[in-house]
Parts: sequence; structure tokens; C-alpha cells
Amino acid sequence: MKIYNTLTGQKEEFKPIEEGKAGIYVCGPTVYNYIHIGNARPVCVFDVLRRYLEFRGYKVKFIQNYTDVNDKIIKQAKIENSTPEETALKYIGEYEKDARGLNVRPADIHPKVSLYMDKIIDLIKTLVDKGYAYESQGDVYYRTRKFKDYGKLSKQSLDDLIAGARVEVSNIKEDPLDFALWKSAGEDEQHWDSPWGKGRPGWHIECSAMAKDCLGDTIDIHCGGKDLVFPHHENEIAQSEAATGKPFAHYWMHNGHINIDNKKMSKSAGNFFLTRDAAEKYSYETIRYLMIQAHYRMPMNYTAELLESCRASLDRLYNCRSSLERAVSAAKSGEITKEAEELFEKRKQQFIDAMDDDLNTADGLTAVFELVRDLNIMSADSSVSKEQLEKGAELFKSLTDVLGLLYERNDSEEIPAEVTELVSKRKEARKLKDFALADKLRDEISALGYTVKETRQGTEIIKNN
Repeated sequence: MKIYNTLTGQKEEFKPIEEGKAGIYVCGPTVYNYIHIGNARPVCVFDVLRRYLEFRGYKVKFIQNYTDVNDKIIKQAKIENSTPEETALKYIGEYEKDARGLNVRPADIHPKVSLYMDKIIDLIKTLVDKGYAYESQGDVYYRTRKFKDYGKLSKQSLDDLIAGARVEVSNIKEDPLDFALWKSAGEDEQHWDSPWGKGRPGWHIECSAMAKDCLGDTIDIHCGGKDLVFPHHENEIAQSEAATGKPFAHYWMHNGHINIDNKKMSKSAGNFFLTRDAAEKYSYETIRYLMIQAHYRMPMNYTAELLESCRASLDRLYNCRSSLERAVSAAKSGEITKEAEELFEKRKQQFIDAMDDDLNTADGLTAVFELVRDLNIMSADSSVSKEQLEKGAELFKSLTDVLGLLYERNDSEEIPAEVTELVSKRKEARKLKDFALADKLRDEISALGYTVKETRQGTEIIKNN
């Protein structure tokens, strides 16, 4: 598999630290509110990365943190007349509801900042002892200029950073480029005891500490949104590599931004959408499909038209699965033809070739839909054996499982008696060539939330979205 490595700016063959194993760290949510559409993209994309590596035989250890100590959480707690701890727990629960809706598997470990304070403080001590950090008026800052490779991920020089004024200026820092590892806090604020006084950690140090504890000094793949390249991931590298003297991560994967109707998403622009609000209108599975229908590194445009297209594509997948199930139940036992064996292998390899090329889910979906076309032809052919249909169905399920699709609708869900009675009456009306009555009955079925179709395998009843 080749991965586009943000660190080197090119695609590289994935070679894990330990053969057959892959350690992945994904920057998780800061839990002060519900996740928005932009947050949902890395959640879905890197869930597919994990599933695909497992499909290819890797034993994956997948870590995604919760930032449950943050100034935004403290601010939200005041708005909600709550405590920071209660607010963080509330929004961890809300995030997990959305993640389940998106069919995102829980991480092997979800480390929380609040439970890592000792390790964070120990890491800061190491940086102070090595001369990479210093205390100033109860704060601790990282000496950015001391780390000679600073800027290697974002491809920015220190001079560019100063010229662009992308730094926080403070008269208690040795250099405007230095960033906080520990921030002092008063008695009435959320705080922990440390060698530098009461305070709480800066944003960047937490991931260095949690990644090190969960995956070791060097990890295989570090993932996150493109917006995290600078300063968050740049600072993680500086902290971790200064502390350990080893590479922090071998591969860096970053997903592209989401625009809303060709405009940057922002609350001030009035085009800010929460994931659950979008899911209520279009379904969580439609949102997940949206996130993987384009290559993960490309910017993506969120539009109503695109969402409707995604929903229609999902319908095609569900219809294929339903047709297969009916065909299998009606088919007779027999041989799998050599042509079918070769076709299934060809589609599987087509999918692998796409996904091996920097997780190209767009081309991966193309392979799936070409398999759908093949399976629909087989399902309509009464001479195709049960074994051949079952093998095709197995491959179809395997590939859609990698993408995390076909989980919201249950084909075996019992159809109401009222609907089946109307379908039976419609069938009789068609037999008698009373097409006016048949059309009327079809409309009554539709009003109850179902669509009826005639196929070579018989009458198909589909529950509408």
C-alpha cells in the first residue's frame, strides 16, 4: 500500500515498524460541543483506513484521544452552568452517539487528557531538563528555535512564521515563536498541581504524551485534518522528537477541508451544519457515504445535490443486496463457472489496487459498483447457481464492510401486513390487466412508505428512506 506522506510530500510504500502490525494515532475531538460536518470527515475516513488495513491482514492498534481539558470546555461549562468535567463527559457521550450513527468503530483506546496529567507533566519535565523548555511566571514554554527541524511538516521556515504573524506574542516568552506546554491557573479555575505551580497543559503536549504511552516513541501513522498540520502536528513533532531523540511518526495523513456550497464553513457565514442535524435530514449513512465518495486529501463541497446523489448510490447498493438475497433463495445448487471466478477475482483486485493507492475510496467505490452491475446480471439469470450467487454476495459484503456501508437498513425487516395485502391485490389486478387499479394500489403502497417493483425474481418490496 502507498500512502501520501505529508512529511515528505510524496506517496510512499507503507512499511510498518513491526511486520504485520500497524499503530495509528488519530487526533480526536475537543469535547465542548456537538461535532459538525467538517469533524465527521476524518472520523469516517480514518475508520476506513483501519478497516482496510485489517482487510489486508494487518493487526491494527487504533488510538483516538478525547481532549477533555481545554479552555473551550471551560467556557462552554460556564454557558451551561456546569463544571468542565461534566461538560466534557456530556459531549464525549454526544460524540459517541454520532460515531455510532456513522458506523465508526470505537478505538482500541480512547485516552483522555484528564487521565494523563502525570505523564504530561513528566514529558514537560524531560523537555525542561534537556533545555528545550523553560518556566516563566508559572507557565512553561517550548523553545521553538532550539529544534532545528521545526517546520518540516508544514514546510514553513521560522522567518515565514514571523512574517506571517502566525504566532502568539507574549512578554513572558523568550521568543514570540515559543508555544505553551503548561499554563498557570488560579485556584478558582480547573487546574492540577505541577512543579511549576497550579495549571493545566497546553493543547499540543497532550497528544505527544498519549501517543507515546499508547504506541511507543515512534508510531506508524498519525492522522488528522489538514487544519492540524500547523501548529498542532508541527508542535507535536518538536516536543516528541526533542524528548525521545527518535522520529515521532513515520507517516502523516491529512484529510482535506469541507466547503459548503463552495464557501468555507463558518458560524458567521450561517453555513455551519452539525453532523446530527444533517443526518436527521439525510441519514447518518448518507453522511458517511459523502465522506468517502471523494479522495480523502481533496477538498470536498457539501451540497444538497451531492447528498441526494449519495443517497441514490446507497439505494443502488441496497437494491443489489436485496436482489441477491432473493436470487439466492430461488436458485438451485450447482457449479461456479470459471468466468465468474475470474470476474470476482478481477473486481476484488480492482478494489485493492484503488485502496492501495493512498486509500482511494473514490476508485474503490467504482470497483464496488462494477461488481454491482455484474451481480445484478447474475441475479436476473435463473441458470446461475446458488453457490455462485453466494460467492458474489460474500465478496460484495466484504468490500462494503471495508467502506463501512450497508448498516442502516435491514432487508429482512418484516413488512407490515397491510402492505403485503395491497401488494397481493396489485399483483392480481395486473394479472387481470386492470392497470388503473394496479396504479391506484401502487400509490397506496407508496403512501405507506414502500415501493413495489416487478423483477425477474418476482415482486420486490422496498422500504423508502
